[in-house]
Order: sequence, then C-alpha cells, then structure tokens
Amino acid sequence: MKRNDWLLAAGILAVAVLLFCFQIFRETGDHAYVSVTVDGTLFGTYSMEEDQTVEINDTNRLVIREGSARMEWADCPDQVCVHHRGISRDGESIICLPNRVVISVDSTEQSDLDGIAQ
Repeated sequence: MKRNDWLLAAGILAVAVLLFCFQIFRETGDHAYVSVTVDGTLFGTYSMEEDQTVEINDTNRLVIREGSARMEWADCPDQVCVHHRGISRDGESIICLPNRVVISVDSTEQSDLDGIAQ
C-alpha cells in the first residue's frame, strides 16, 4: 500500500470513529417525550422528565423513570416487549405486536400538524 492509501484509510477510520461517538453520546434533548400508539391511533404522549406509570388498555404497563421508558408488564404470551431494554434516545422504540402497542421516543411533543404543515 502506498502513502495515499494509508491516508485515505486513516481518514475513513477517523470519520467512522466520530460518527460512532456521536451516536453513543447523543442525548435525548431537554424535552423528550414518549408517544404511545395502540392499533395505529395515538393513546398518549408523556414527558420523560417526570417519573410515572402508564396503564395501556389493561394489556400493558409502561414505566417512565429517570429519563428512560420500559415496558414493565404485558399480557402477551411472548413477553418480548417486557424483556426489551429501556429506551431513552430519539427514535428508539418498543413494540408489542400481539397487543399492537408501539412506544417511541420523540425529541419534540406531538402536535396536530403533519410533517409538511410544520
């Protein structure tokens, strides 16, 4: 390999390390929210700054504590959502397929406007 090949490889490696560090240390933001949808309709939006427990249609229990959200209980047979780690970063989600419940973290609160109108 020539000198320029080594420089190119080092540059690509440096960019990859920077992107990796950005992903690892990215914060949720000052006003992160958890959106809960059931069967495609919005069930509720909850602040991640406030510790709380949310009962979702007697099928799931969501716990928000210390800036992280996790599914504490579900009546589904596979329990995949319960064993999922807590979520705290923008874009992360927990999905309970049998109960059609989706929990996702958003950096801004949901509004009545769609993406184009905003």
